[in-house]
Amino acid sequence: ILEAVVKRSPHAHALTRSIDVSAALRAPGVVDVVTAADLTDVGTYRPYHRSPAAFADLLLPVEKAHDVPLLAGERVRRVGEPIALVVAENRYLAEDAERLISIDYEPLDPVLDPESGLHPDAPVIHDELGNNVQSRVSVAVGDVDVALGTAEHTAAFRFTIRRQIGSPLGTRAVLARFDPESDELTVWSATQMQHLARKVIGGILGLAEDRIRVICPDMGGSFGGGVYYEDILIPYLARRIGRPVRWIEDRAENLVNARHARDQIHDVEAGFDRRGRILALRDRILVDMGIANFYGLVVPYNTISHLRSQYRIDNYEAEATCVITNKTPNAPARGAGRVTAAFVIERVLERVARRLDLDPAEVRRINLIPSDAMPFDTGVPYRDGKPSVYDSGDFPAQLEMALEAIGYEDFRTRQAGSRAEGRHVGIGIAAHMEGTGFGPPEGAIVRVDGTGAVTILSGSNNHGQSHETTLAQVCADALGVDIDSISLRDGDTALISQGGGTFASRTAVTGSMAIDGAARKLRDKAIGIAARIHGLDPSLLTIVDGAVRDGSGREIMTLAEVARTGHRIPGADSSQGTEAGLEAINYFASPTVTWSSGTHIATVEVDRDTGHVTLDRYVIVHDAGNIINPAVVEGQIVGGVVHGIGNALSEEAIYDEVGNLQTSSFVDYRLPRALDVPPIEVHHQEFPTPLNELGIKGCGEGGTVGAPAAIVNAVEDA
Repeated sequence: ILEAVVKRSPHAHALTRSIDVSAALRAPGVVDVVTAADLTDVGTYRPYHRSPAAFADLLLPVEKAHDVPLLAGERVRRVGEPIALVVAENRYLAEDAERLISIDYEPLDPVLDPESGLHPDAPVIHDELGNNVQSRVSVAVGDVDVALGTAEHTAAFRFTIRRQIGSPLGTRAVLARFDPESDELTVWSATQMQHLARKVIGGILGLAEDRIRVICPDMGGSFGGGVYYEDILIPYLARRIGRPVRWIEDRAENLVNARHARDQIHDVEAGFDRRGRILALRDRILVDMGIANFYGLVVPYNTISHLRSQYRIDNYEAEATCVITNKTPNAPARGAGRVTAAFVIERVLERVARRLDLDPAEVRRINLIPSDAMPFDTGVPYRDGKPSVYDSGDFPAQLEMALEAIGYEDFRTRQAGSRAEGRHVGIGIAAHMEGTGFGPPEGAIVRVDGTGAVTILSGSNNHGQSHETTLAQVCADALGVDIDSISLRDGDTALISQGGGTFASRTAVTGSMAIDGAARKLRDKAIGIAARIHGLDPSLLTIVDGAVRDGSGREIMTLAEVARTGHRIPGADSSQGTEAGLEAINYFASPTVTWSSGTHIATVEVDRDTGHVTLDRYVIVHDAGNIINPAVVEGQIVGGVVHGIGNALSEEAIYDEVGNLQTSSFVDYRLPRALDVPPIEVHHQEFPTPLNELGIKGCGEGGTVGAPAAIVNAVEDA
């Protein structure tokens, strides 16, 4: 296996007058050096996400296309942008040779924030855009101007949510092998969407998808990202050279180049009455997209559609503008767009409470959507173009559960005593909404072999969310077998022809329902085979403990026996559901998103001299509908809260005045440590969604979504 190393730009913005790779090519062990000039036989990397027609027809957004070169040619647009790849017999030789590449740069002024990018004299980063605005979208409900004009009180706020980095446990890696005889390409990649990766790789390299196999082995988390330059370049090199090629990212590369998140500026106007009831809300949002917008309006519109959260605000306007800058691309990460939405509305409510000298909990009570208004139509479409309707829940009861769990009134009493002692303690509240189960159909195959072993083939790959447990539970219940007989295989395009992937808190909804449907089809098929063999009425049969049984519980056939004999039934044909083999395939797409929700309350102590924040307690009440596995859901939520703690208190991607990332190691980019995490109490509400038969909602991101707002509100309270 050959090893590849990437030559990256040291400049945020510059022209490249010349690139000389001759010395690198002569270096020991070097097999190839590739620059943009060599990529004449492949396409460019055009961002692949555009809004669905149903959404675009409703809101008429601005969405301008732009290309992103796989390797920078005449111009570099960010620090870390790939310029060349060196392939050598081992990594040490490749790294030595990479240093021998000589590039003559002519530095240009960089654009390092969205407000500068909007200035008429700002350098245009992608000429085809005409300016640095890549996209814009707006929504309006009610009449904000009238409501602001008649409100007893108005206020304006600016909130800045800084840039952050997903930082999974494992960095990215890609290995590719090309077989010239069969014209087949195999790619191993740390990706969360193997079927999308196959599509993008095939489209750019000009290979049919059925000639490409993408495998996602076990990986240490994801937190967003999608398909990267290296996912395409390493397969290109394997085909060009005719030998397997591997690239493994180091942590500095990951922090600089793996897509960043958040980075929004909100200018908010609010109108409210003397009780703190929000009568009108207007938000103007600037999103720093970095050099490319790979996900279109996904993140900014998530912010817009989630911003009113659990609160009834009848007059609402929001506009988001995506601005190209000379930074790493901004993309979805855990809580994509929703973290900033929750932060803004909860900070507004907190500031309103303080201006009116009201209890922050009471202001939230006044604004929450009442339980008798559910299901609640928010009046704006979701990203699929369908109405955003909160399908189920009881938000006032959720708040009261959280207040009782944290001991809110008792804390307020103790807080006064702490203040008298010179200690600054505080409590902060934040609610969140989370649209879950979004995206393309998810696929699953369930099969039983002659030993009775059950195998699930899933299009939704696992990178730490316990799919092996939860998806097996769903299958066991639907099929009527012991969970110990079930194994899960995923993360491989050879297993199933189509799959959506793991993102947007969707696997519990789409993956489970795909498996549930496949298992039920398989159950009916097995019953049909057994009934045909024994001359019984299939409506009188069921499957329990891995065997077909009659109404009295008498065993007719085990599933192993059905699997061994099903293809030998005389006169069997597909019209009778007795095709050879005991397996079934199913695809599921949610009709629209299911809505999870949560209420977070944090207590903190702030050291007045140092500014150090100590988190004392954290309570979250969460509604994920019917819960498949409480331990897994709790783990997802707690992990999400820890992510949110880092977002609130320690994580920030900081650039200097010329566009160098200053937080390019974990010395400077500080993730939360065990010592930073307080006891986290998870309490469950369970309001099943009517949008799928199992009543499941997603839960992967909610812990992160509300945490920064709750913590910052607690710090301000302290």
